[in-house]
Amino acid sequence: MFPTTIAGSLPKPGWLAETHKLWPQWRAEGQELREAKGDATLLWIKAQEDAGLDIVTDGEQSRQHFVHGFLEQVEGIDFAHKVEMGIRADRYKAMVPQVVAPLRLKGRVHAFEARLARAHTKRKLKFTLPGPMTIVDTVADRHYGDRVKMAFAFAELLNQEALALQADGVDIIQFDEPAFNVYMADAAEWGVQALERAAQGLTCKTAVHICYGYGIEANVKWKNALGDEWRQYEQVFPALAASSIDQVSLECYHSHVPPDLMALLEGKDVMVGVIDVASDVVETPEQVADTIGRALQFVARERLFPCTNCGMAPMDREIAQKKLEALGKGAQLARERYGK
Repeated sequence: MFPTTIAGSLPKPGWLAETHKLWPQWRAEGQELREAKGDATLLWIKAQEDAGLDIVTDGEQSRQHFVHGFLEQVEGIDFAHKVEMGIRADRYKAMVPQVVAPLRLKGRVHAFEARLARAHTKRKLKFTLPGPMTIVDTVADRHYGDRVKMAFAFAELLNQEALALQADGVDIIQFDEPAFNVYMADAAEWGVQALERAAQGLTCKTAVHICYGYGIEANVKWKNALGDEWRQYEQVFPALAASSIDQVSLECYHSHVPPDLMALLEGKDVMVGVIDVASDVVETPEQVADTIGRALQFVARERLFPCTNCGMAPMDREIAQKKLEALGKGAQLARERYGK
């Protein structure tokens, strides 16, 4: 009951990359960097296991950024001439690569870290990929001239890698789609369809992560402007409930999301965010268990997966570790409270 997991990313150790940054620079290159990525992956797998998490991830230690880590292995993208672009409806600016030709995978993208993680844990392994709509919102289009056409082109590539990850022994493949919370009408109209194309043919569990973003300043300011009720989920949850995706991850703790919106996901596993990634204050097990209890009013207990609100990549490593421990202890307390 209440199997625990995280949204995906964890802080990179200072010897691997710059700390407290969403787009950090690596500390090494070549074989030395590859070894450092592997060491960091194993470090965080052990930390998740020690914290009592039931479903572990690679912590995205081998990726500079959750989107660009995938794009680096895609032909047709020009990384040498990045341009500034508004991200998430111009919430913040970023230097992004340009799509300049038809898209095609150069080969496997995440085989190294997925196989390493699979070989070093007996627990269920989740692996994250960026969703098609979010990729489209994080690159500059100089070729397709149509967001939907480009999203489905990316979906086909994501599907190739997802099927290969499944063959590597990954138990759950999660697509990260924070853009669903920004372009709600588009998400319901074609974003979920592109997501399903990315997941086509998978027999392992599939998941989608939607949230209000990392705990970076631009996202915090945006959330402060959303008012007392955050109802963005309301517009896309019905489309997800009708989709073939098995699990949905959402932000809950310390948010203004009306909890009853979770009822719109009936029939899906719900990864309920019980850990706030926008605060350095470490939750108590009691707070985690209380959030689980509130979610139980709208989510069947066999479908509730306690999770983090979002990734923890920009967070202090020690704080992230303590939050993992709070997640594990809080879920255990919830099992004792609500397990009868």
